[in-house]
Amino acid sequence: MLIKKHLFLLYLFCITYISVANDNIPAFFEVSYKLYSNDTKIAQMERRFYRKEPKNYVFSSESKTTGLISLFRKDHVIEISNWKFLNSNIIPIHYSYKRTGGKKNRDVEINFNWNNQQIINRVNDSVWHMKTQSGILDKLLYQLVIMIDLKSGNIPEKYMVADGGKIKEYVFEYIQDEVIETPIGSFNTMKFSLYKKNKQETFLWCAYDFDFLPIKVIAKENDGKLSKAIIESINGFK
Repeated sequence: MLIKKHLFLLYLFCITYISVANDNIPAFFEVSYKLYSNDTKIAQMERRFYRKEPKNYVFSSESKTTGLISLFRKDHVIEISNWKFLNSNIIPIHYSYKRTGGKKNRDVEINFNWNNQQIINRVNDSVWHMKTQSGILDKLLYQLVIMIDLKSGNIPEKYMVADGGKIKEYVFEYIQDEVIETPIGSFNTMKFSLYKKNKQETFLWCAYDFDFLPIKVIAKENDGKLSKAIIESINGFK
């Protein structure tokens, strides 16, 4: 066990991770969003960021259908990102995604094996491997890293994300500062666009008062529909 630990620490010096100062890690929080398709409320989403162990962190997201649509569909989605903060580096360890209650259930798991330089993907019963890459993140963790980067005073151009069994490039661009009205008040925000290759364009409004937590997100789907998330409540920021 001691040998494995030393090998892991040695490997940290050979790979470039996302490096940040400890005081740029966001405050722990719990936040609730209303989710809309066009102008119809369809779901509620709860997100939570907390520390599990001294160097291990968890960022989780859970959403459920609500209102009239919940009479016909009981969609329930849980995403969890486990990562380490070691030697000022953010190191993804494990990501899971589980969707139940809809037309098709989906169970996804991604393990980042840094000792063997492999990312192990599982979607339902299918398993495959790919090589690790410098600065790689999972589909939930990159959303937290946006906050960390902005709190550090950095506006990154892109993120590399393990997504759908591939390493995909998410392009990130600052648009302008805007004041956004929400159910919990008005906030000064930075507006960004996020592009995924051959996917929808997403806009994020990140609030200065909440360590640049996105308080509003709008995604333009390929079929022309607009998906929107708007903050409803928050705990954890002073």
